[in-house]
Amino acid sequence: MRGFRWPPPPDSGPRTWGPGPGGPRTGRPAIPDPETELVATPHGVQLERLVTGVGDRVTVFAHGLGNGIATTRPFGSGVAGRRLFFQFRGHGRSESPAGPWTYLDLARDLRAIADLGGASRAFGASLGAGALCRLLAESPERFEKLVFFLPAVLDELRAPVAWERVNALLEAVGSGDASAVADVVSLELPAAVRNTPAGWAYLRQRLDQLLRDGLADDLATLAGQVPLTDATALAAVTAPALVIGCAGDDLHPVEVAEQLAAALPQATLHVYDRPGVLWSERADLRGRISGFLNE
Repeated sequence: MRGFRWPPPPDSGPRTWGPGPGGPRTGRPAIPDPETELVATPHGVQLERLVTGVGDRVTVFAHGLGNGIATTRPFGSGVAGRRLFFQFRGHGRSESPAGPWTYLDLARDLRAIADLGGASRAFGASLGAGALCRLLAESPERFEKLVFFLPAVLDELRAPVAWERVNALLEAVGSGDASAVADVVSLELPAAVRNTPAGWAYLRQRLDQLLRDGLADDLATLAGQVPLTDATALAAVTAPALVIGCAGDDLHPVEVAEQLAAALPQATLHVYDRPGVLWSERADLRGRISGFLNE
């Protein structure tokens, strides 16, 4: 029977237990992280940033909770112009000022990176989508194009299952136990991918980053908060927006994507019929995002 275990075999590919082939399986190692920089912001928090691409068109990419630059870069692979990737406070090498933190704090991080880099377009995934909503409530005309991927919360608190997962990740990372972190991170992968070379490469990359840089405990304070008190605050946003959701995703309910699309006057909603689209619909997803931002 095939199963998950940590650490993986030295060749980066899973082995099987019991009858059946047990030899090494090939798998490309994770691509090394690119060199990033720490930038000072007007609100006094240094944030880790990566700039890729060239051109006058600039897009800022905001990641999800517990994720970062490495997991956000695939979304921008086909996007023309310069691309700004960064780590919110409490993630990666970004600073962790004294908490508790709010979505307004995250919106300030996002605004600072966008302003310093001259971004006119914005992408937000999960937590990043919430921070983008909070920024737009304050400055509805800040961006000319918007993409929201798997928004998790808008003006109602997230379900307990979402924050149970977050707390489990924070506890595992805090323990420094690679096996415990791997157990939690593996839940990000569709079951069919978990024991494949691609799945192991993803796990290795995520574990290397999380165990090296850690996650700030103050991220847990976001559990009882929402980006907006009322979604109608987005009615003044006139920029074209693409909202992407997935049916069957407990951490990112499709109802939130539907509500966000309804609140934005110029939004287009696309819903995939199953979760795990970064694995099952990667080419379509990247083409959909780049096609919208590049047109």
